[in-house]
Amino acid sequence: MIWVPTAKVDLDAYRASIGDELALEIESLAGQVKGLRAIHLNGTPAGGGVAEILRSLVPLLKGLGVEAEWHVVSPDDGFFEVTKKIHNLLQGKAGSLTETERLVYLEHARQTAQEAKRLGADVWVIDDPQPMPIVGFDEGLHPAVWRCHIDTSQPNPEVSSFLLPYLQRYDEFIFTLPDYVFPSIDQAKVNFFFPALDPLTAKNAPLDRGFAKRVLQKLGIAPDRPLVTQVSRFDPWKDPIGVVEAYRLVKKEMPELQLALVGTMKALDDPEAVRILAAVQGQAAGDPDIHLYSDANQVGDLEVNAFQTASAVIVQKSIREGFGLTVTEAMWKGTPVVGGNVAGIRAQICDGENGFLVDSVEECADRILTLLQDPVLAHQMGQAGQESVRRRFLIPVLLRDHLRLLVRLASSNLSSLGLSQVREIEDLGKAA
Repeated sequence: MIWVPTAKVDLDAYRASIGDELALEIESLAGQVKGLRAIHLNGTPAGGGVAEILRSLVPLLKGLGVEAEWHVVSPDDGFFEVTKKIHNLLQGKAGSLTETERLVYLEHARQTAQEAKRLGADVWVIDDPQPMPIVGFDEGLHPAVWRCHIDTSQPNPEVSSFLLPYLQRYDEFIFTLPDYVFPSIDQAKVNFFFPALDPLTAKNAPLDRGFAKRVLQKLGIAPDRPLVTQVSRFDPWKDPIGVVEAYRLVKKEMPELQLALVGTMKALDDPEAVRILAAVQGQAAGDPDIHLYSDANQVGDLEVNAFQTASAVIVQKSIREGFGLTVTEAMWKGTPVVGGNVAGIRAQICDGENGFLVDSVEECADRILTLLQDPVLAHQMGQAGQESVRRRFLIPVLLRDHLRLLVRLASSNLSSLGLSQVREIEDLGKAA
């Protein structure tokens, strides 16, 4: 396991975004779990929504007096090949795990559990499939919460049966939507949290549109021509090939259109991305108006912000999506979004009000063209999207949800005594 360093962040920095009522509730909840040691464990320190959420959530917890830490599993190419396959199977892909793959997965979990037990925690929060089985290898890793970020509404039955004995060892579960809950787990232990974005990061802070266009011009984007962008990992579930096909249909009506696919290779747990990028490069060959960006040294948070701010339309044409934080990010910038009609995106977009939902390449192209040709509608949808994010999907809301869960877990394990009181009693006993 690898420790990810984080600094404390004061909740006061967010008061202008959330208001006093939510801030006061957060502070009240935090007072009940001050000193609690909570360890978050996931697959990678960078790339993808989970890492971005933890990079903001853990510092806020620390700023409120929770002894929060963030760790990631030790990198191993063979292991991540297996976990990416498990990810795809959980999202409904056909296939099965070989016996060797099962052994690789479980042996890595066993080793991770041995490392984890040395850390000690009052609460463990485990994100996604990569480290999920560790609670099956050490009874001391409790109470434990499993947080599922992916679309498990139609999981491959073989892999779900394989994982079920380990899932059933958890004390609590967090899913994004009711459709994602495994029917075989205890429904009384299930919580529903939406992912959230941090409005103060470089990726999400307000950016002048003219400046954003100048940033993109340095990357080869013509500032005076319309741009459609998808910001996502190069992943088959994000359907980048379908985005290229939709762009080509729109380009017949609007020859000046440009397309950008932005999916930097930062996630250590996604070895499949290189193969998907190669397929997209083949599909895009010969068209100078299709721009592909995969180098994290070329496109960082500022550049992603610029793409989401200066694009005429953002597309997220997923065919499976646990939530899609890139949709939230674009909506926060007031940019209209065309998203795949899948559960995670339906949770964010009300079709025709704050964006469009689509089921096909042709429908995607039609909605993109509608927004390009009707700037008034595009502006209205963008503003509606921004307001919905403000109300539902900012990081302090998720912080409040996590604190509520921590309070309940602390209460159930420490009876009626507050955690700080228990610690004080323990310290007095040691001193005596």
